[in-house]
Amino acid sequence: MKKTELEIVALSHSITQTHSYAVVLGEVNGLRRLPIVIGGFEAQAIAVALERMQPSRPLTHDLFSNFMANFDIELTEVVIYKLEEGIFFAKLVCQNNGNVVEIDSRTSDALALAVRSGCKIYTFENILDAAGLDMDPAEKTESEGESISTPTETVSENKDLSSMTLDELNTLLQQVLEQEDYVRAISIRDEINSRTKK
Repeated sequence: MKKTELEIVALSHSITQTHSYAVVLGEVNGLRRLPIVIGGFEAQAIAVALERMQPSRPLTHDLFSNFMANFDIELTEVVIYKLEEGIFFAKLVCQNNGNVVEIDSRTSDALALAVRSGCKIYTFENILDAAGLDMDPAEKTESEGESISTPTETVSENKDLSSMTLDELNTLLQQVLEQEDYVRAISIRDEINSRTKK
């Protein structure tokens, strides 16, 4: 199965869910986005590496990265290989003395290590088809960067998602994408997908 390369394009705090973040992966040379909900600690670990901050003491992911470097273990790539019941599964592909080893990992931890090592991030088409969001070419701006964005406007909750029409859901999805509330976009996308699969 063909792998698609991704890059981290945003780290977004959820407007609607306290302590929830979404790391947004963008298709390299493409318009699809893959938002993944992560916790606050993991968001901090990714943000620290993206912003090239130097904490006074190594964070857990820094420690692991230093450990790998000292024992000549190279992280060659991260692969998000499975999506099951809304949970993404990833693996670290490592190399040491010509031996390739794949290690199961939480996706958030794998991404935090990928940022530190500078390795490539991949997923498969079926995962992008199931969980990806298509961006309008006009929405892909240079403001998309490797930083935490905190939207200030809120989208009115309107009605419960299950009581909205497909047209209303698609309109709401575009609104929350414009506000970069990727966590809410995930639940709207899932509602749309559940109806179109019926």
